Amino acid sequence: MAQIDSIDPTRTALLTIDLQNDFLHPDGAYGRAGQSAPAIAALPERIRPLRDALKAKGGVYISAQFTLVPGPDGEPLIAPHLKQLRPFLGRGDFAPGSWGNTLVDTLYPADFTIEKVAYSAFYQTRLEFILKKMAIDTLIVGGIVTNGGVASTLRDAHLRDIDTIMLTDGCAAFKDAVHKATVTSLATVCGQMSCADAKDLVEGATWV
Repeated sequence: MAQIDSIDPTRTALLTIDLQNDFLHPDGAYGRAGQSAPAIAALPERIRPLRDALKAKGGVYISAQFTLVPGPDGEPLIAPHLKQLRPFLGRGDFAPGSWGNTLVDTLYPADFTIEKVAYSAFYQTRLEFILKKMAIDTLIVGGIVTNGGVASTLRDAHLRDIDTIMLTDGCAAFKDAVHKATVTSLATVCGQMSCADAKDLVEGATWV
């Protein structure tokens, strides 16, 4: 896929995937279970300057946040494969409206928040509705994990003919080799650049 060398910031959204307290904060569900990685922890501070630049140019920021819907007994409705992979997840984790489900302080607040129940931010969410109503045709995407929510969202955007830019250093996985392999595999699906280069692209735009 050809690289994107110009954008209209007013028709562009930054979309971050799963940068929420239960994933990133030491007191969140993953932090309490010792499931963390320095590359993931570094993302909010790296993405924030781009977020600020885009909003200053009239763009919008959308946060997609993984959500575990509580059942009638309070236990989360969790996919069997996820429960096997992350057995520490339980009552209250990633619950709608909870502190753990909230965007991390570094990036809070988003212009729009999307609760998602699967990898892709498009699956059974209101994301497409928001993009249409806000006349957004370009998505800049970062977050976690590269091979999960980020990759699934980018592929779904590609199927919808939405121009996308993957932030190569604005997403991460728990293993760097997995991150790098996924970036390589998505090169035909989306444009790719660093957070700093994306910020320069936004600031150099002449539409506004």
